[in-house]
Amino acid sequence: MRKINVFDTTLRDGEQSAGVNLNLEEKLEIARQLERLGVDIMEAGFPASSKGDFQSVQQIAKTIKNSSVTGLARAVQSDIDTAWEALKDSAEPRIHVFIASSPIHMQYKLNMTPDQVVERAVQSIKLAASKFPQVQFSAEDASRAELPFLARLVEEAIQAGATVINLPDTVGFTTPHEIGNMFAYMKQNVPSIEKVILSTHNHDDLGMAVANSLAAIQNGAGQVECTVNGIGERAGNAALEEISVALNIRKDYYKADTGLTLKEIKRTSSLVSKLANMPVPGNKAVVGANAFAHESGIHQDGMLKNKETYEIITPELVGVSESSMVLGKHSGRHAFKDKLTELGFAGDNTQFQQIFDAFKDLCDKKKEVTEDDLYALMTETMTDAIQESYELQTVQVNYGTNNIPTAAITMKLPTGEITQEAATGSGSVEAIYNTLERIIDGPVSLRDYRIQSVNGGGDALAEVYVQVKYDGIESSGRGTAHDVLEASAKAYINAVNRTLIRKAYGQEQNNKVNI
Repeated sequence: MRKINVFDTTLRDGEQSAGVNLNLEEKLEIARQLERLGVDIMEAGFPASSKGDFQSVQQIAKTIKNSSVTGLARAVQSDIDTAWEALKDSAEPRIHVFIASSPIHMQYKLNMTPDQVVERAVQSIKLAASKFPQVQFSAEDASRAELPFLARLVEEAIQAGATVINLPDTVGFTTPHEIGNMFAYMKQNVPSIEKVILSTHNHDDLGMAVANSLAAIQNGAGQVECTVNGIGERAGNAALEEISVALNIRKDYYKADTGLTLKEIKRTSSLVSKLANMPVPGNKAVVGANAFAHESGIHQDGMLKNKETYEIITPELVGVSESSMVLGKHSGRHAFKDKLTELGFAGDNTQFQQIFDAFKDLCDKKKEVTEDDLYALMTETMTDAIQESYELQTVQVNYGTNNIPTAAITMKLPTGEITQEAATGSGSVEAIYNTLERIIDGPVSLRDYRIQSVNGGGDALAEVYVQVKYDGIESSGRGTAHDVLEASAKAYINAVNRTLIRKAYGQEQNNKVNI
């Protein structure tokens, strides 16, 4: 059984999803959960892209001990030097260097000849290898490169000191048959290929990222690059949960496995979904709400007789629990803390007390408190862990079928001053947002608004996700509350505060890249 290394890029490529912007505390929470999941390598970010990204990569590298932490770098000295400063204190310093390899990229993006690309790659890898014990080289857009040139580039990269060679399908263009041929060609035409681990990184523009990843594994890839829930640039990346479960269920066919702790998959998926403000579709493979639901009468009959008739993946395999009731109003601090630790909470005593107080308040309003509710309270606290600029004090809405909706809000300003304002709107939410826009310094444009319940029932918590453009920067925010309107106000303010934090850390100048 071949061991396939899992290279998770949720914190780098995944965060490049439109509207996603994670703060440091949220990135650390995801990194810790990825460590519990058992990923071999996690790409924490692109250190040279901004001050904020540098700090995030540096902190994750210092925190994570059981997974190798890496950072992305262009084939330029300044990027490599910056990556070293961010990663030098990690348990296993590793760098991910890339340069384009397809004719269209070399000509129009780099304005370089093939010889110049090889020369730049070799120089950069040698520099990286002088600092890092593990150097991964990516031939960007490899799926559209000319195979003889790609083989030459890979051989030169290995000779220069690369320990991992990644052949990405950067734009999601290739097919399983083609990517299989590409990996087979490298195995046959690169003399030093056995000295390195081959890696595959696939985008989902044509819906074939997972299939392409599995085809690459069949043809020699020993590392697969993916993201939780398949999030990422454009249509996203190959989904970690789908690849790992496919290899596990079809060991008979692939003869390979990841070694991940699969029971942590659902928990990891839920955490990333909430923190990235990207709900998982109900029909999503492995982790969707309907993944283990059976509606058809024929299916239900078969399930009652033998679950294996229609269920090839058991809920328990990926950590889906049939029991939703976890704690109640009589639960004590010790039991509550044990449950939060089980869910992956790693905050300080102040954050724990905030979650505990919110839990007790929720118990007075809600009969059954589930794991999903606790996740919502945890993510709300992590969101509030960032330095607040605007703070909601009170919100009151007057609404009636024959009245104009009116909102009155009391807010604490960044200066510490308390202010009050009121405004009307065509609906209650619009009235709230019109009021907030009067209070907040500068115009705010609402780009997206979504609401969902944490789970079923009339007493369910409401989660609101918004995307706004404030001060020229697009940012997302979330709010959780028992009341939909309060959650809406919190989400809007959270998005504005995130923008201010990004500006403070220079993150508005992020130079994101697609591999």
